[in-house]
Amino acid sequence: MTALLRELVDIDSGSYNKPGIDAVGAAIERFLTTQGIPVERVPQSRHGDCLRATVASAESGPSGGNAGRNIVLMGHRDTVFPDGEATRRPFTIKDGIAYGPGVADMKAGLVMNAFILAGFHRFGAAPGPLVGLFTGDEEIGSPEGRPVIESEARGARVVFNSEPGRVSGNVVTGRKGGVFSAFRITGKAAHSGGNFPDGISAIEELARKVQALHALTDLERGITVNVGLVSGGQSVNTVAPWAEGQIDLRYITPDDRDDIMSKINAIIAHAYVPGTRAELAIRGEFLPLNQTPAAKRLFELYVESAAEAGFQTDGEFTGGCADSGFTAAQGTPTICAVGPVGGKAHSPEEFLVLDSLVPRALACARAILNLGKAGL
Repeated sequence: MTALLRELVDIDSGSYNKPGIDAVGAAIERFLTTQGIPVERVPQSRHGDCLRATVASAESGPSGGNAGRNIVLMGHRDTVFPDGEATRRPFTIKDGIAYGPGVADMKAGLVMNAFILAGFHRFGAAPGPLVGLFTGDEEIGSPEGRPVIESEARGARVVFNSEPGRVSGNVVTGRKGGVFSAFRITGKAAHSGGNFPDGISAIEELARKVQALHALTDLERGITVNVGLVSGGQSVNTVAPWAEGQIDLRYITPDDRDDIMSKINAIIAHAYVPGTRAELAIRGEFLPLNQTPAAKRLFELYVESAAEAGFQTDGEFTGGCADSGFTAAQGTPTICAVGPVGGKAHSPEEFLVLDSLVPRALACARAILNLGKAGL
Protein backbone atom coordinates (compact mmCIF):
# COMPACT_ATOMS: atom_id res chain seq x y z
CA MET A 1 0.00 0.00 0.00
CA THR A 2 2.82 2.38 0.87
CA ALA A 3 4.59 1.67 -2.43
CA LEU A 4 1.48 2.48 -4.47
CA LEU A 5 0.83 5.58 -2.36
CA ARG A 6 4.37 6.81 -3.01
CA GLU A 7 3.89 6.34 -6.75
CA LEU A 8 0.64 8.32 -6.76
CA VAL A 9 1.85 11.19 -4.56
CA ASP A 10 4.95 11.69 -6.68
CA ILE A 11 2.83 12.53 -9.75
CA ASP A 12 1.63 16.12 -10.15
CA SER A 13 -2.15 15.98 -10.60
CA GLY A 14 -3.65 19.42 -10.07
CA SER A 15 -7.25 19.70 -11.26
CA TYR A 16 -6.28 21.38 -14.54
CA ASN A 17 -3.38 19.00 -15.27
CA LYS A 18 -5.21 16.36 -17.28
CA PRO A 19 -2.03 14.45 -18.27
CA GLY A 20 -1.00 14.22 -14.60
CA ILE A 21 -4.41 13.10 -13.40
CA ASP A 22 -4.51 10.51 -16.15
CA ALA A 23 -1.01 9.35 -15.15
CA VAL A 24 -2.30 8.74 -11.62
CA GLY A 25 -5.17 6.83 -13.20
CA ALA A 26 -2.74 4.76 -15.26
CA ALA A 27 -0.84 3.78 -12.10
CA ILE A 28 -4.07 2.68 -10.42
CA GLU A 29 -5.14 0.82 -13.54
CA ARG A 30 -1.81 -1.02 -13.69
CA PHE A 31 -2.21 -2.17 -10.11
CA LEU A 32 -5.79 -3.32 -10.60
CA THR A 33 -5.15 -5.14 -13.87
CA THR A 34 -2.25 -7.04 -12.30
CA GLN A 35 -4.81 -8.22 -9.75
CA GLY A 36 -7.10 -9.40 -12.54
CA ILE A 37 -9.63 -6.58 -12.10
CA PRO A 38 -11.06 -5.06 -15.30
CA VAL A 39 -10.95 -1.27 -15.59
CA GLU A 40 -13.05 0.86 -17.93
CA ARG A 41 -12.04 4.41 -18.89
CA VAL A 42 -14.76 7.04 -19.23
CA PRO A 43 -13.04 9.75 -21.33
CA GLN A 44 -13.29 13.40 -20.26
CA SER A 45 -12.34 16.23 -22.60
CA ARG A 46 -10.88 18.80 -20.20
CA HIS A 47 -10.10 17.02 -16.94
CA GLY A 48 -8.92 13.58 -15.88
CA ASP A 49 -10.73 10.58 -17.34
CA CYS A 50 -12.93 8.63 -14.94
CA LEU A 51 -11.95 5.04 -14.19
CA ARG A 52 -14.51 2.37 -13.35
CA ALA A 53 -13.16 -0.88 -11.89
CA THR A 54 -15.51 -3.80 -11.27
CA VAL A 55 -15.41 -6.89 -9.07
CA ALA A 56 -18.16 -9.47 -9.53
CA SER A 57 -20.42 -10.59 -6.73
CA ALA A 58 -19.70 -13.83 -4.91
CA GLU A 59 -23.39 -14.70 -5.18
CA SER A 60 -24.19 -17.27 -7.87
CA GLY A 61 -27.48 -15.56 -8.71
CA PRO A 62 -29.90 -12.87 -7.57
CA SER A 63 -31.19 -13.34 -4.04
CA GLY A 64 -33.69 -10.48 -3.88
CA GLY A 65 -33.54 -7.12 -2.16
CA ASN A 66 -30.46 -5.06 -2.92
CA ALA A 67 -28.13 -7.97 -3.64
CA GLY A 68 -27.81 -7.17 -7.34
CA ARG A 69 -27.10 -3.46 -6.95
CA ASN A 70 -23.58 -2.05 -7.07
CA ILE A 71 -21.56 -1.26 -3.94
CA VAL A 72 -19.52 1.81 -4.87
CA LEU A 73 -16.10 2.82 -3.55
CA MET A 74 -15.42 6.37 -4.68
CA GLY A 75 -12.47 8.76 -4.76
CA HIS A 76 -10.86 11.58 -6.77
CA ARG A 77 -7.36 11.71 -8.25
CA ASP A 78 -6.91 15.47 -8.61
CA THR A 79 -5.23 17.73 -6.04
CA VAL A 80 -5.10 21.49 -5.46
CA PHE A 81 -1.34 21.78 -5.95
CA PRO A 82 0.53 23.39 -8.88
CA ASP A 83 2.80 21.59 -11.29
CA GLY A 84 6.24 20.93 -9.80
CA GLU A 85 4.95 20.43 -6.26
CA ALA A 86 5.61 16.69 -6.35
CA THR A 87 9.26 17.40 -7.19
CA ARG A 88 9.58 20.10 -4.52
CA ARG A 89 7.85 17.99 -1.85
CA PRO A 90 8.06 14.31 -2.81
CA PHE A 91 6.52 11.56 -0.72
CA THR A 92 8.37 11.19 2.57
CA ILE A 93 7.84 9.29 5.83
CA LYS A 94 8.91 10.48 9.26
CA ASP A 95 7.99 8.73 12.51
CA GLY A 96 5.12 6.85 10.88
CA ILE A 97 3.63 9.97 9.26
CA ALA A 98 3.61 10.36 5.47
CA TYR A 99 3.86 13.73 3.75
CA GLY A 100 3.48 14.98 0.19
CA PRO A 101 0.96 16.76 -2.07
CA GLY A 102 -2.38 14.97 -1.90
CA VAL A 103 -1.10 12.25 0.43
CA ALA A 104 -4.30 12.39 2.50
CA ASP A 105 -6.66 14.27 0.15
CA MET A 106 -7.06 11.83 -1.25
CA LYS A 107 -4.46 9.55 -2.75
CA ALA A 108 -4.40 7.37 0.36
CA GLY A 109 -8.13 6.80 -0.08
CA LEU A 110 -7.53 5.72 -3.68
CA VAL A 111 -4.93 3.21 -2.50
CA MET A 112 -7.31 1.91 0.14
CA ASN A 113 -10.12 1.45 -2.38
CA ALA A 114 -7.80 -0.32 -4.82
CA PHE A 115 -6.70 -2.79 -2.13
CA ILE A 116 -10.26 -3.44 -0.95
CA LEU A 117 -11.23 -4.28 -4.54
CA ALA A 118 -8.17 -6.52 -4.85
CA GLY A 119 -8.99 -8.30 -1.61
CA PHE A 120 -12.57 -9.07 -2.58
CA HIS A 121 -11.47 -10.16 -6.05
CA ARG A 122 -8.86 -12.53 -4.66
CA PHE A 123 -11.02 -14.11 -1.95
CA GLY A 124 -14.41 -13.94 -3.66
CA ALA A 125 -16.49 -12.74 -0.72
CA ALA A 126 -18.26 -9.71 -2.21
CA PRO A 127 -21.95 -9.72 -1.19
CA GLY A 128 -22.79 -7.87 -4.40
CA PRO A 129 -21.08 -6.28 -7.40
CA LEU A 130 -18.32 -3.84 -6.40
CA VAL A 131 -17.46 -0.72 -8.38
CA GLY A 132 -14.39 1.40 -7.79
CA LEU A 133 -15.00 4.86 -9.25
CA PHE A 134 -11.85 6.99 -9.60
CA THR A 135 -12.70 10.51 -10.82
CA GLY A 136 -10.53 13.45 -11.85
CA ASP A 137 -11.95 16.88 -11.02
CA GLU A 138 -13.48 16.93 -7.52
CA GLU A 139 -11.38 19.82 -6.22
CA ILE A 140 -13.07 22.19 -8.67
CA GLY A 141 -16.61 20.91 -8.19
CA SER A 142 -16.53 17.90 -10.57
CA PRO A 143 -17.71 19.85 -13.66
CA GLU A 144 -17.17 16.80 -15.90
CA GLY A 145 -17.17 14.03 -13.31
CA ARG A 146 -20.54 14.88 -11.78
CA PRO A 147 -22.71 13.24 -14.48
CA VAL A 148 -20.61 10.07 -14.22
CA ILE A 149 -20.94 10.07 -10.42
CA GLU A 150 -24.68 10.69 -10.48
CA SER A 151 -25.25 8.00 -13.10
CA GLU A 152 -23.32 5.50 -10.97
CA ALA A 153 -25.16 6.50 -7.80
CA ARG A 154 -28.61 6.07 -9.30
CA GLY A 155 -28.16 2.32 -9.56
CA ALA A 156 -26.06 1.86 -6.43
CA ARG A 157 -26.79 0.03 -3.21
CA VAL A 158 -24.51 2.20 -1.05
CA VAL A 159 -21.56 4.56 -1.56
CA PHE A 160 -18.37 4.71 0.49
CA ASN A 161 -16.49 7.93 -0.30
CA SER A 162 -12.88 7.54 0.79
CA GLU A 163 -12.02 11.15 1.57
CA PRO A 164 -9.53 11.29 4.45
CA GLY A 165 -10.73 10.27 7.90
CA ARG A 166 -10.73 13.21 10.27
CA VAL A 167 -7.78 13.78 12.61
CA SER A 168 -10.15 12.66 15.39
CA GLY A 169 -10.55 9.34 13.57
CA ASN A 170 -14.17 10.16 12.77
CA VAL A 171 -15.99 9.76 9.50
CA VAL A 172 -18.19 12.47 7.96
CA THR A 173 -21.97 12.15 8.09
CA GLY A 174 -22.82 15.69 6.94
CA ARG A 175 -21.26 18.29 4.65
CA LYS A 176 -22.16 21.74 3.41
CA GLY A 177 -23.04 22.40 -0.19
CA GLY A 178 -21.00 24.91 -2.11
CA VAL A 179 -21.18 27.15 -5.17
CA PHE A 180 -18.01 28.47 -6.82
CA SER A 181 -18.66 31.46 -9.08
CA ALA A 182 -16.77 34.27 -10.77
CA PHE A 183 -17.80 37.80 -11.66
CA ARG A 184 -16.22 40.30 -14.03
CA ILE A 185 -16.77 44.05 -13.90
CA THR A 186 -16.33 46.44 -16.81
CA GLY A 187 -15.55 50.11 -16.19
CA LYS A 188 -13.84 52.77 -18.30
CA ALA A 189 -10.13 53.54 -18.57
CA ALA A 190 -8.78 57.06 -18.11
CA HIS A 191 -5.49 58.64 -17.10
CA SER A 192 -5.61 58.83 -13.31
CA GLY A 193 -3.80 62.19 -13.23
CA GLY A 194 -4.66 64.12 -16.36
CA ASN A 195 -8.13 62.78 -17.13
CA PHE A 196 -9.45 61.29 -13.88
CA PRO A 197 -13.12 62.41 -14.16
CA ASP A 198 -13.57 60.52 -17.41
CA GLY A 199 -12.73 57.19 -15.78
CA ILE A 200 -15.11 54.65 -14.23
CA SER A 201 -13.28 52.44 -11.76
CA ALA A 202 -14.06 48.75 -11.97
CA ILE A 203 -11.82 48.20 -8.93
CA GLU A 204 -13.89 50.58 -6.81
CA GLU A 205 -16.99 48.72 -7.93
CA LEU A 206 -15.34 45.40 -7.02
CA ALA A 207 -14.48 46.71 -3.54
CA ARG A 208 -18.07 47.74 -2.91
CA LYS A 209 -19.40 44.43 -4.18
CA VAL A 210 -16.99 42.49 -1.96
CA GLN A 211 -18.28 44.32 1.11
CA ALA A 212 -21.88 43.59 0.16
CA LEU A 213 -21.13 39.94 -0.63
CA HIS A 214 -19.30 39.33 2.64
CA ALA A 215 -22.22 40.87 4.53
CA LEU A 216 -24.34 37.89 3.38
CA THR A 217 -22.41 35.57 5.71
CA ASP A 218 -24.70 34.20 8.43
CA LEU A 219 -22.77 31.90 10.74
CA GLU A 220 -25.87 30.93 12.74
CA ARG A 221 -27.41 29.48 9.56
CA GLY A 222 -24.11 27.94 8.48
CA ILE A 223 -23.84 30.28 5.49
CA THR A 224 -20.49 31.75 4.46
CA VAL A 225 -19.69 33.93 1.46
CA ASN A 226 -16.04 34.55 0.70
CA VAL A 227 -14.43 36.40 -2.20
CA GLY A 228 -11.16 34.50 -2.24
CA LEU A 229 -9.53 35.81 -5.42
CA VAL A 230 -9.53 39.29 -6.99
CA SER A 231 -7.69 40.88 -9.87
CA GLY A 232 -8.05 43.88 -12.14
CA GLY A 233 -6.74 47.10 -13.53
CA GLN A 234 -4.48 48.16 -16.35
CA SER A 235 -1.73 50.16 -14.63
CA VAL A 236 -1.20 52.11 -11.43
CA ASN A 237 -1.82 55.41 -13.25
CA THR A 238 -4.99 54.29 -15.03
CA VAL A 239 -8.55 54.27 -13.67
CA ALA A 240 -9.28 50.54 -13.76
CA PRO A 241 -11.28 49.47 -16.81
CA TRP A 242 -11.88 45.94 -15.52
CA ALA A 243 -11.82 43.83 -12.37
CA GLU A 244 -12.91 40.35 -11.41
CA GLY A 245 -13.43 38.24 -8.33
CA GLN A 246 -14.23 34.65 -7.42
CA ILE A 247 -16.84 33.74 -4.81
CA ASP A 248 -17.06 30.72 -2.52
CA LEU A 249 -20.55 30.16 -1.07
CA ARG A 250 -21.15 27.44 1.55
CA TYR A 251 -24.59 26.48 2.87
CA ILE A 252 -26.42 23.64 4.62
CA THR A 253 -29.94 23.44 3.15
CA PRO A 254 -31.03 23.76 -0.50
CA ASP A 255 -33.43 26.56 0.42
CA ASP A 256 -30.52 28.60 1.78
CA ARG A 257 -28.63 28.03 -1.45
CA ASP A 258 -31.44 29.52 -3.53
CA ASP A 259 -31.92 32.43 -1.11
CA ILE A 260 -28.27 33.47 -1.00
CA MET A 261 -27.66 32.94 -4.72
CA SER A 262 -30.55 35.30 -5.50
CA LYS A 263 -28.94 37.91 -3.23
CA ILE A 264 -25.53 37.37 -4.83
CA ASN A 265 -27.06 37.85 -8.27
CA ALA A 266 -28.71 41.08 -7.12
CA ILE A 267 -25.39 42.43 -5.78
CA ILE A 268 -23.60 41.61 -9.02
CA ALA A 269 -26.37 43.21 -11.09
CA HIS A 270 -26.41 46.43 -9.04
CA ALA A 271 -23.97 49.19 -10.06
CA TYR A 272 -22.60 50.87 -6.92
CA VAL A 273 -20.37 52.96 -9.18
CA PRO A 274 -22.55 54.43 -11.96
CA GLY A 275 -21.47 53.32 -15.41
CA THR A 276 -20.06 49.92 -14.42
CA ARG A 277 -21.60 46.65 -15.46
CA ALA A 278 -20.93 43.11 -14.26
CA GLU A 279 -21.60 39.48 -15.13
CA LEU A 280 -21.65 36.38 -12.91
CA ALA A 281 -20.87 32.79 -13.96
CA ILE A 282 -21.06 29.62 -11.85
CA ARG A 283 -17.84 27.65 -12.28
CA GLY A 284 -18.61 24.64 -10.08
CA GLU A 285 -21.09 23.42 -7.50
CA PHE A 286 -21.37 20.82 -4.75
CA LEU A 287 -24.55 19.54 -3.15
CA PRO A 288 -24.83 19.14 0.63
CA LEU A 289 -24.53 15.75 2.30
CA ASN A 290 -27.46 15.28 4.68
CA GLN A 291 -27.95 12.03 6.57
CA THR A 292 -31.03 9.99 5.68
CA PRO A 293 -32.38 7.09 7.79
CA ALA A 294 -30.68 4.60 5.45
CA ALA A 295 -27.42 6.55 5.59
CA LYS A 296 -27.66 6.51 9.37
CA ARG A 297 -27.88 2.69 9.30
CA LEU A 298 -24.82 2.63 7.04
CA PHE A 299 -22.97 4.86 9.50
CA GLU A 300 -23.95 2.65 12.46
CA LEU A 301 -22.77 -0.42 10.53
CA TYR A 302 -19.44 1.30 9.83
CA VAL A 303 -18.99 2.15 13.53
CA GLU A 304 -19.54 -1.52 14.43
CA SER A 305 -17.17 -2.63 11.68
CA ALA A 306 -14.51 -0.17 12.86
CA ALA A 307 -14.72 -1.59 16.38
CA GLU A 308 -14.17 -5.08 14.94
CA ALA A 309 -11.16 -3.69 13.06
CA GLY A 310 -9.70 -2.34 16.29
CA PHE A 311 -10.55 1.37 16.44
CA GLN A 312 -13.32 3.66 17.66
CA THR A 313 -14.97 6.23 15.41
CA ASP A 314 -17.93 8.57 15.34
CA GLY A 315 -19.59 10.86 12.82
CA GLU A 316 -19.12 14.59 12.43
CA PHE A 317 -20.24 17.48 10.27
CA THR A 318 -17.82 19.53 8.17
CA GLY A 319 -18.01 22.71 6.14
CA GLY A 320 -15.96 21.13 3.36
CA CYS A 321 -17.68 19.87 0.22
CA ALA A 322 -17.21 16.56 -1.58
CA ASP A 323 -18.62 14.33 -4.31
CA SER A 324 -20.58 12.45 -1.63
CA GLY A 325 -23.20 15.19 -1.83
CA PHE A 326 -23.95 14.21 -5.43
CA THR A 327 -24.48 10.56 -4.54
CA ALA A 328 -26.60 11.37 -1.47
CA ALA A 329 -28.80 13.64 -3.60
CA GLN A 330 -29.66 10.59 -5.74
CA GLY A 331 -31.13 8.95 -2.64
CA THR A 332 -28.25 6.49 -2.28
CA PRO A 333 -27.10 5.75 1.30
CA THR A 334 -23.70 7.44 1.49
CA ILE A 335 -20.94 7.71 4.07
CA CYS A 336 -17.93 9.99 3.61
CA ALA A 337 -14.36 10.24 4.90
CA VAL A 338 -13.90 6.52 5.42
CA GLY A 339 -10.36 6.83 4.05
CA PRO A 340 -7.13 6.66 6.06
CA VAL A 341 -6.66 9.34 8.72
CA GLY A 342 -4.91 12.56 7.76
CA GLY A 343 -5.03 16.31 8.13
CA LYS A 344 -3.93 19.79 7.05
CA ALA A 345 -5.17 19.12 3.52
CA HIS A 346 -4.46 21.71 0.82
CA SER A 347 -1.34 22.89 2.65
CA PRO A 348 2.39 22.10 2.63
CA GLU A 349 1.89 20.41 6.02
CA GLU A 350 -0.63 17.85 4.73
CA PHE A 351 -0.03 14.50 6.43
CA LEU A 352 -1.26 10.92 6.62
CA VAL A 353 -1.13 8.50 9.54
CA LEU A 354 0.34 5.48 7.77
CA ASP A 355 -0.78 2.87 10.27
CA SER A 356 -4.40 3.86 9.64
CA LEU A 357 -4.27 2.45 6.08
CA VAL A 358 -4.98 -1.16 7.00
CA PRO A 359 -7.52 -0.67 9.83
CA ARG A 360 -9.59 1.74 7.72
CA ALA A 361 -9.53 -0.72 4.81
CA LEU A 362 -10.62 -3.52 7.14
CA ALA A 363 -13.48 -1.45 8.57
CA CYS A 364 -14.77 -0.63 5.10
CA ALA A 365 -14.47 -4.24 3.95
CA ARG A 366 -16.29 -5.53 7.07
CA ALA A 367 -19.07 -2.99 6.50
CA ILE A 368 -19.43 -4.22 2.92
CA LEU A 369 -19.63 -7.84 4.10
CA ASN A 370 -22.42 -7.01 6.58
CA LEU A 371 -24.62 -4.75 4.42
CA GLY A 372 -27.36 -7.38 4.27
CA LYS A 373 -27.45 -7.82 8.05
CA ALA A 374 -27.96 -4.04 8.37
CA GLY A 375 -30.88 -4.15 5.97
CA LEU A 376 -28.94 -2.30 3.27
